[in-house]
Amino acid sequence: MSQESAPTPGPRRPAPEHADPFRRLVAIMERLLEPDGCPWDREQSHTTLRPYVIEEAYEVCEAIDAGDWNELCGELGDLGLQIVFHGALARRAGRFDVDDVYTRICEKLVRRHPHVFGDVEADDSGTVLRNWERIKRAERAGKENGGREPSVLDGVPAALPALQRAQRLQGKAAKVGFDWASIGPVWQKVHEEIDELRQEHDRLDRDRIEDELGDLFFALVNLARFLDVDPEQALQRTNRKFVRRFHYIERRARELGTAPEHMTLEEMDRLWEEAKTAAPEPT
Repeated sequence: MSQESAPTPGPRRPAPEHADPFRRLVAIMERLLEPDGCPWDREQSHTTLRPYVIEEAYEVCEAIDAGDWNELCGELGDLGLQIVFHGALARRAGRFDVDDVYTRICEKLVRRHPHVFGDVEADDSGTVLRNWERIKRAERAGKENGGREPSVLDGVPAALPALQRAQRLQGKAAKVGFDWASIGPVWQKVHEEIDELRQEHDRLDRDRIEDELGDLFFALVNLARFLDVDPEQALQRTNRKFVRRFHYIERRARELGTAPEHMTLEEMDRLWEEAKTAAPEPT
């Protein structure tokens, strides 16, 4: 196409202005979704945006873990954009809008805090949590549930990371008494699952190995619960420790004029042990 025949872009409108930053964000999002707005934004749906909701939530967590408050401010904005984006898409489909989203959460907070906004007494967090669960059960009882009877385990999202979901499921079951009385049997269960995993490994049955490995993870989450340790945070801490030590191996290898792929396992292991004392471990 020649320069003379190229289409001439239409006049560009300035970004919407508003004294309220939230209302400005809503207006900007609506502008992006207009017919002459952003082609990429206009192609999105609730389904295509799903990965971004998860990604932005994890980036918020990463900023919290790093103690980077400036970064946290920006990441919370990115997460908030996802809420506004979904609200704008739902409004255009005639389902709900972002005001409905925030109206609903305001109503839920008032409803689930009768000790603040009502006449219920709750002097400690344990009482607050018990009231919260009771109110949630009453809310679920009033909802359609696909013909299925309500369950104590309702309300644990299937899309949660596996460790976190296991922790939540176990915690809910424990509240109705389905739990060990002490930590002793929990240790025994962990060792039992390790033995069963070894047996399946000897049989080389891959499906059974996966099944038993899952049982071991579940037992370890139960142990973490009894130790009052968050298993997700514990594993993330170990991940950070692994990254820190491996980076040390890579740095030392460069100083020695080589690279990890050209070193023996024994050589790398010596540097790994060196890394343990070379710098403070991450927290």
